[in-house]
Amino acid sequence: MVATDPQADIAGAQPSSIGLLGQLIRFALIGGFCALVDLGTYTLLTQVAGMATSPWVDVARAISFIVGTTTAFFLNRKFTFSGGRRDGKAQVGSFVLLYTVTFFVAVGVNQLMLQVLPESAWQHTLCWAVSQATATVINFVMLKWVVFREAPSTEEN
Repeated sequence: MVATDPQADIAGAQPSSIGLLGQLIRFALIGGFCALVDLGTYTLLTQVAGMATSPWVDVARAISFIVGTTTAFFLNRKFTFSGGRRDGKAQVGSFVLLYTVTFFVAVGVNQLMLQVLPESAWQHTLCWAVSQATATVINFVMLKWVVFREAPSTEEN
């Protein structure tokens, strides 16, 4: 495929102009939307599809995590970390590694919370929220400084 915009490669390699605060705000907004996608999927699976008991609750959390974080990856790549590197296979590889780790963290924290918190009408939602918050912190840090890290400024030379 031939690029029709001669500045496309140059613009993609420049550092993000929105800064850390701008990235945090965009990450939070996108994360909020994707969290709703994740929670909606989890709730649908646990409450409607009958996956509220073990081991199905872990499968439900895994599916909802994959749906939510895949959506978040593509939205954050486009809108939050657009100034970051774009090196194809290496970026995809680092994404897969990051999300594999946070997948196990999210499912594990969810299961831990199911064991620790008393049964209630809100138990599954609260467990999901704690596991999601844990995964979100890990994801922002790793997306910002590893997966979509910006090239060092050449002005320092």
